[in-house]
Amino acid sequence: MSTGAARGTRERLVVVGGDAAGMSAASQARRLKGPDELEIVAFERGHFSSFSACGIPYWVGGDVTERDALIARTPEEHRARDIDLRMRTEVTEIDVAGGRVRARDVDSGAQSWTSYDKLVIGTGARPIRPELPGIDAPGVHGVQTLDDGQALLDTLARTRGRRAVVVGAGYIGVEMAEALINRGYEVTVVNRGREPMSTLDPDMGRMVHEAMEGLGITMVDDAEVTEVLTGDDGRVRAVATRDAEFPADVVVLGIGVRPETTLAEAAGLPIGAHGGLLTDLAMRVRGHGNIWAGGDCVEVLDLVSGQERHIPLGTHANKHGQVVGTNVGGGYATFPGVVGTAVSKVCDLEIARTGLREKDARRAGLRFVTATIESTSRAGYYPDASPMTVKMLAERRTGRLLGVQIVGREGAGKRVDIAAVALTAGMTVEQMTALDLGYAPPFSPVWDPVLVAARKAAREVERQR
Repeated sequence: MSTGAARGTRERLVVVGGDAAGMSAASQARRLKGPDELEIVAFERGHFSSFSACGIPYWVGGDVTERDALIARTPEEHRARDIDLRMRTEVTEIDVAGGRVRARDVDSGAQSWTSYDKLVIGTGARPIRPELPGIDAPGVHGVQTLDDGQALLDTLARTRGRRAVVVGAGYIGVEMAEALINRGYEVTVVNRGREPMSTLDPDMGRMVHEAMEGLGITMVDDAEVTEVLTGDDGRVRAVATRDAEFPADVVVLGIGVRPETTLAEAAGLPIGAHGGLLTDLAMRVRGHGNIWAGGDCVEVLDLVSGQERHIPLGTHANKHGQVVGTNVGGGYATFPGVVGTAVSKVCDLEIARTGLREKDARRAGLRFVTATIESTSRAGYYPDASPMTVKMLAERRTGRLLGVQIVGREGAGKRVDIAAVALTAGMTVEQMTALDLGYAPPFSPVWDPVLVAARKAAREVERQR
């Protein structure tokens, strides 16, 4: 007899993880099925639910003044909708055969089992924290949760020194460097790569490097941290590489994240090459009819390369949750995949990308051409027109758009959405040149920069045929 049958007609949905994917799934399932049909129990090990991790650098930097502004829905709001959200409760085991999870109260240590008819895994991602001497010293911070952000702000408030080292120069590293500059710190960024923003090709990353140095940030590329040095008080005092030491009163880790699939892997659920859970188009865990997963703990299909990727973004997590909740609630929805669109900034420099980089295209076995152009955000004669650089990749034989990267000032970043739609539609660069985009001198040149790049790429495709 199923557990649902044992309770009558009401089924129980258990959600592991109380942030974007998990609680979006729970909320959508509740919209479709009332509490008489579906009981929903959700577990979250932290202090906050449904919060914006993407907003933490802007809170730390002072652009967002209140922590609670980053919370989309509180535990009390979820509970008011008949979702039994249990905070500070960590799921420690998934028993797939028995249809149950074991959870531990973080504060008391008490443990108990909860059965499920349907299970949603939304365990997110965990920050990469290399095993280095001194890495756990006071003053060294990751920034994954609101608790992490508050701990960093507390450190900044009581630290007398004004020297900060950021380890890593991806999205989080770059954004945290800006946040610390805004807080009045002398900032050094130590980066393993040739240039910051490894999500860009190095020639585009070079522009980010120059802009960051222009803000007074010291950039150290091609360098790997070997040790975090501490003082007599045990607190961090410097970050060491093989060649140098960089004084630090506070260290922020921005090295990236990995899917948090420890529970899922221990339960025997399928894990992909990038460490994320594997699901079908309905976000159902492959081979398991009553288990779904979404958010930063899963791998998704890249619509451009046709390969599985791990892309931890809140936009994807919320969409996954909607799909999962619809399916759990008796409807039908799918998540077809992504093209890898992302946008960020460092002060007034906007950085955007979608689709494949050069190394992604090579890894996928694609032959391609590139085109790079310089243009402006508005008509050149209009006040405050700002420069931007657009790089475009197209498949050599077919002219199919493969990827776009944009670096520029105001008005540059969101232009990547044009390319994201074109990638999703499978358009060629030749087809893109005919797109009917909005034009007026305050908003764009007559030929939008993305279309200028498409024209140049189309000529290059034709030349190499």
